[in-house]
Amino acid sequence: MPFDARRRALQAVLAITALALAVRLVGLGARIFHWDEGRVGYWILRYHESGQFAYRPIVHGPFLFVVNDWVFSIPFLGASDFSARLIVAVVGGLLPLSAWLLRDRLRDAELVALAVVLAVNPLLVYYSRFMRNDVLVGAFAFVALALFVRAVDRGDARLVYPAAAAMGLAFTTKENAVVYVLCYLGAGALLLDHRLFGAARSNRSVVRLVRRDWRTALAYRLGAWGGSVRRGIGLAALHTVGALVAFVAVVVFFYAPRPDLWAALASPSRLPGVVEAATVGSWESFYSLWVAGSHQNHDYLPFLYDYLETLLYGAPFVLLFALLGFVADGYGEDGYRDVVAFAAYWGVVSIIGYPVATDIRAPWAAVHAVIPLAVPAAVGVAATARRVRETIRAADDADASGSLTPATWTRPAVLAAIVLCAAAVGAVGANAAYANSASDEAAGEVIQWAQPENDLKDTLELVRGVVRANEGTDVLFVGTHTPGNPSDVRFYVANESTLDQPRPGGPSWHTRLPLPWYLERYGAEVTSTAPDASLPADPPPVVVAAGWDEDRVARELQGYERHRHDFRLWSDEIVVFVDESALERARGQGDT
Repeated sequence: MPFDARRRALQAVLAITALALAVRLVGLGARIFHWDEGRVGYWILRYHESGQFAYRPIVHGPFLFVVNDWVFSIPFLGASDFSARLIVAVVGGLLPLSAWLLRDRLRDAELVALAVVLAVNPLLVYYSRFMRNDVLVGAFAFVALALFVRAVDRGDARLVYPAAAAMGLAFTTKENAVVYVLCYLGAGALLLDHRLFGAARSNRSVVRLVRRDWRTALAYRLGAWGGSVRRGIGLAALHTVGALVAFVAVVVFFYAPRPDLWAALASPSRLPGVVEAATVGSWESFYSLWVAGSHQNHDYLPFLYDYLETLLYGAPFVLLFALLGFVADGYGEDGYRDVVAFAAYWGVVSIIGYPVATDIRAPWAAVHAVIPLAVPAAVGVAATARRVRETIRAADDADASGSLTPATWTRPAVLAAIVLCAAAVGAVGANAAYANSASDEAAGEVIQWAQPENDLKDTLELVRGVVRANEGTDVLFVGTHTPGNPSDVRFYVANESTLDQPRPGGPSWHTRLPLPWYLERYGAEVTSTAPDASLPADPPPVVVAAGWDEDRVARELQGYERHRHDFRLWSDEIVVFVDESALERARGQGDT
C-alpha cells in the first residue's frame, strides 16, 4: 500500500472523527431529559452527593455512575443535561476512529466509508447524544474486537491488554455485553464452517485440514513468535492470563460498592470481600433479574417487527449497503474476507436475537445491529463508489470518442446520489428532531416514547428560579389514578425520604420522571398528595398534576400560571402550576 494513499486515508478518518465529535457535542444539552435519562441521572446525583453506590441491574452497569460522578466534579461543568451526556457523546464521536484498527483487513476506501457510517448513521448519532449505555457497550465491544484483530494481524500480544480492558469497559456499561460475546462465538463458528465447507467442496479431507494444515500453521506461528513452539505456547498462556487480569481489574473497579472500595484500598484485608461483591455478587444480581426474571417473557414477533421498523427507518442505507457489501465481498476474487463475513453474521444474529433479549420495545436496541453491520456496509459503499468511478471514467472515454449517450452518464449520477444520501442522511435526520422529538409523530421509530416535549425545559427554568427564592416546601405532585385504571397510581410517594437511597418507596415515583433529575439539581423540597385527596390549604409555589386533573386542580388554586406540556410522545400530558407571586419574587431576585 503506497504511503501517501494510506496517509490520505488516515487524514480522512481523522477529519470524519472530528466531524462526528462536533455533530454530537453541538447543542448536546438542548433536549430535555428522557424518562430513562432522568431515572439514571437522579441516582447518579444521589451517589455524587452521598458517595454510596452498589450495583443495581435495573439501571444497568456502573460505568455512567462512576464516570459522571467525576464529570460532575469538574468546576466549569457541574451536573447538567450537557455534562451528563458528555461521556456518551465523546465515545460515540470517537468510534469512527476505530476503523483505522482494521487497516490490515480493509481497503483505504472501505476504512473511510466505515468511519462515515459510524459517524453519521441516525441511530448512532441520536443515541450518542443520549445518556444511555447502548452506544457505550457497542463502541467498547467493537473496539475490543478491532484491537484483538489488530493484535493477530501484527503478531503484537501487547494489544490484547487494551482489548481486554475495552471489553471490560463494555461489561461495566450494560449487561448485554454477554450477548456480544455470544455473537462473537457464533460468528466465529460460522467462519470455521466456511473453512470446513470450502475444504469439502474442493474434495479435500476435512480431517486432514484440521489435523495437519491448521496444526502446522498454528505451530509455525507460535514458533515464529516465541522462537520455539513450546515457548510460543508459554507466551500465549502468559498473555492470556494477563489479559484476563486486565479484564477483571476493570470490572472490579467499576462494580465494587462505594465507599467499600476505598476502605479496602486503605485496609487490604477487606479487598477479597469487595472483589467477591464486585464479581460473584454482581453476577448473582444480574442473573436473578435479567436471566431468571420475567423481563423477557413477551411475544417475539411484535418485538421483532418493532426492531425491523426501527432499522428500516433509522438505518436503511446501512441495511442496503451491508447487503451489497456482503454480496460484493463474497463474489470478489478472494471470496469472503473474515472480518466482513464475521461482522455480517454478528449483525444478522443481533437482529434475530435482540427482540428476545430486550424487555421493552426500545429503538436504542437497534444500535447493537447497526455497529457490526457498518463493516459490510462500508464495503458496499466502497464497491458502489468504485462502480461510480469506473462508470464516470467510461463516460469520459465515450465523450472523448464522441459516443456519449444519456445512459452512460445517468448511471454514475444515480449511484453518486445514493452514496451522498447515505453519507448525509444520518446527521441531518437525527438532529432535525433532537430538540423537538415529542412534536414529531413520525420519529417514534427512532425515539423511544417516554420523551417529554422540549418546551417543558422553559417551564423548568421558571421552577428553578422559584425554588431558589422560596423557603419551605417547593413542589407538590398531585397524586392521581390513570383514568379507567384505579390500580395505576401516579406521582404519589408516601414517604419522600425513601428517595435518598435506592430503591424508592413506591413505584409511582417513576411516573414523575424525568422531573426528579431537575428538581434534585435545583435542591427542591418535594412532597405529594394521595390520589383523590384535596390540596393543602397553603400549597407550595409549584404544583405538578396530570393533564386529566388540570381543571380539578385549577379550581383549588388561585393566582397560579398554567403550563401544559406533552410528557411522553403520545397521549400523556402534565400541567405545571406556578404561583405568580412567587414567580415575581424570583424575577425580582434575578433568578428567572
